[in-house]
Amino acid sequence: MKKLFTLVSAVLILAAKGFSQDQTIYLWKNVKGMEKQPSVMFMHKAADDAPKTGSAVIVCPGGSYHHLGLRSEGNTTAVWFAKNGVTAFMLKYRTAESTYHYPAMLQDIQRAIQIVRERADEFGIDPSKVGLIGFSAGGHLVTMAGEFYQTHNELLPLGINTEVNLRPDFIIPVYPVVSMQDDIAHRWSRKSLLGSGSKRQSQERKNEFSMELNVPDDMPPTYVVVCDDDPVVIPENSLRLYDALQAKNINSRLARYEWGGHGFGMMNNDFMQTFHWNESLRKWLVELGFMK
Repeated sequence: MKKLFTLVSAVLILAAKGFSQDQTIYLWKNVKGMEKQPSVMFMHKAADDAPKTGSAVIVCPGGSYHHLGLRSEGNTTAVWFAKNGVTAFMLKYRTAESTYHYPAMLQDIQRAIQIVRERADEFGIDPSKVGLIGFSAGGHLVTMAGEFYQTHNELLPLGINTEVNLRPDFIIPVYPVVSMQDDIAHRWSRKSLLGSGSKRQSQERKNEFSMELNVPDDMPPTYVVVCDDDPVVIPENSLRLYDALQAKNINSRLARYEWGGHGFGMMNNDFMQTFHWNESLRKWLVELGFMK
């Protein structure tokens, strides 16, 4: 109980130090056996003066599946979506920094999708307009949520048999970790996701969690963002994902930039000021009917 109190206190302190939000949602509250899990969402309501879209987005910051860039990639992104009429939920999912590996991360995002859809009336959203955006390792997580929603339902082993669909309605992986293959894998993310040891790092597991190898026929519309000079995640990750999406005739877009590096998020930096990448994204979302 003391440990739970410390975790909850830490979250509340973090929120009070500049993370704007309209509501804090504890993912595992009242779920038997999961009550002590620290996963939360910070909700940002669509702005009152923004066009009414009915859409929602769950934001997954990056951090190599080890930690989370809550401010640079999470909060700024959620605020941008809210200003554009999309209710945003910044997800603080479990990571290896707190000794969590798969399936904790997928459990968290699937539970987040469940909550957002089941409470759609309360949140003022359309349950058929719930998408995901993720950065770096968070990009892998949102892609995994789009690919694994049927084959890897990680809520069922927890006794959660939800009637809502766990398939997101759109996916936006930004400079994403994609592949677990040795030639282009981001090895820190792979270790944080799968854990250590030859069994956990087997070729079979690498194949299973390489997103470019597992695109289903009903993959949601996907918008991939990558910079050619990314020094952290080899850009080939994004190119292989996009090629796999195209091979399956998935509604997909590749936003490829000559420079910008890694970790720019939606901050007001040189990359944003030069390319305004989120405006190109906004146009895509308007085309699909998720923004106005």
